Amino acid sequence: MHKIRPFLWFESGAEDAAKRYVEVFSGSIVNEQRWGPGAPSPEGSLMSVRFEIDGREYEAFNGGPHEAFNDSFSMWADVDTQEELDRIWDALIEGGGEGVACGWLKDPWGVRWQVVPTQLGALLSDPDPERAGRAMQAMLKMVKLDIAALKAAADGV
Repeated sequence: MHKIRPFLWFESGAEDAAKRYVEVFSGSIVNEQRWGPGAPSPEGSLMSVRFEIDGREYEAFNGGPHEAFNDSFSMWADVDTQEELDRIWDALIEGGGEGVACGWLKDPWGVRWQVVPTQLGALLSDPDPERAGRAMQAMLKMVKLDIAALKAAADGV
């Protein structure tokens, strides 16, 4: 059986990014590191690192400045609580990342992430279109999402 995994091309810093991701998401691990031609050990040049987040395997590659990450690809992280959202958000932007809008951020390596509370789907698809609309309008004004504020907006508070 073929195994399909996302392949992330970094200008540099693939190992640092992989280490950050496995620190942020519990139960994640770095599986394997590959060193460049003529560099069979950590004294050489790291070419790629394979890691797992939430049971899904990824390959991170130091390929140089040929292509930059952009908004056409992002990583999505569902969260259940504001505490979890804050922890993940803050860890992903630490060291040079930035919030973008509506729960999106860009990490220090340029990878886009969406950190989204599981409650958002229910709020935005509420059968009452006014509640859903208020939640949507509140979300559009946020950078990092605030679960209590989204619920309050939906309730018209």
